[in-house]
Amino acid sequence: MKIVIADDYQDCVRSLDAFKQLEGQEVTVYHDTLTDLDALSARFQDAEALVLIRERTPITAALLERLPNLKVISQTGGGAAHVDMEACRRHGVTVMAGTGSPYAAAELTWCLVLAAMRHIPAEVENLKAGRWQRTLGTGLKGRTLGIFGYGKIGSLVARYGEAFEMNVLVWGREGTRQRATEAGFEVAKSQIDFFQRADVLSLHLRLNDDTRGIVSAESLAHMKPTSLLVNTSRAQLVAPGALEQALKAGRPGQAAVDVFDAEPVFEHSLLKLPNLVATPHLGYVEKDSYELYFSDAFSNLLAYINGRPVNNLAD
Repeated sequence: MKIVIADDYQDCVRSLDAFKQLEGQEVTVYHDTLTDLDALSARFQDAEALVLIRERTPITAALLERLPNLKVISQTGGGAAHVDMEACRRHGVTVMAGTGSPYAAAELTWCLVLAAMRHIPAEVENLKAGRWQRTLGTGLKGRTLGIFGYGKIGSLVARYGEAFEMNVLVWGREGTRQRATEAGFEVAKSQIDFFQRADVLSLHLRLNDDTRGIVSAESLAHMKPTSLLVNTSRAQLVAPGALEQALKAGRPGQAAVDVFDAEPVFEHSLLKLPNLVATPHLGYVEKDSYELYFSDAFSNLLAYINGRPVNNLAD
């Protein structure tokens, strides 16, 4: 089968143990992301199967119209909101997804917390430039960690906060608050109370119609000038322009983000702000996670090729 793997930024997929599953198949791997419809349809024109790396390339109805040879999409990870399922049904394209792991994203979240609170990126650059100790960091012990969304990743980050002797405060919908209470964590009285009290506030929500823009400019204005906002989930959880406006106003005092509205990012006004620490969506980009994601994606694809039953999300 002619298989195309898109958006392998680091050119690392062929080095994975999981890639051995595709021996005997005709595999093409691309390392850049295209957004132009004509260019993208030309690239995928001969593909019978697409293996997608998370949400890096949306599969739209307009694109599917131009891919007459496409039979199957195998998604890394468990989500496929970037794939137009109705269009896949119309074109008879099977869509399969695998499983994910919360650990790499939770660990990256904690890396960002420590990096921002102790000004590590700035001090690394200072030292390389011959400057010694130019900032004063802030410790975590005794401070309040706000967890917005107590799911698989949020619950791990809450435990990391406990290990650092932080006071954990949780907010989210009713199910989140109930799970947090059962785990012994304090639940905020309201969203305003949550944003006012958190010294470190970390977002761990799924992006959907209810959560898009849930962090408003008003919410951010309630944060302390000494606080840190961390977003390793989705940029669209924050209202458009609200984070940049808030950082310029000094509430919160700083932010650490791993996600952007449109990726990959080469220029962004946020990156010019001195009170921002940013990484290029590294949350799940880790060897063990990749082996898990691609092993599932390739196993699902081989099941389809060999005529075994598969779970078609487009059914």
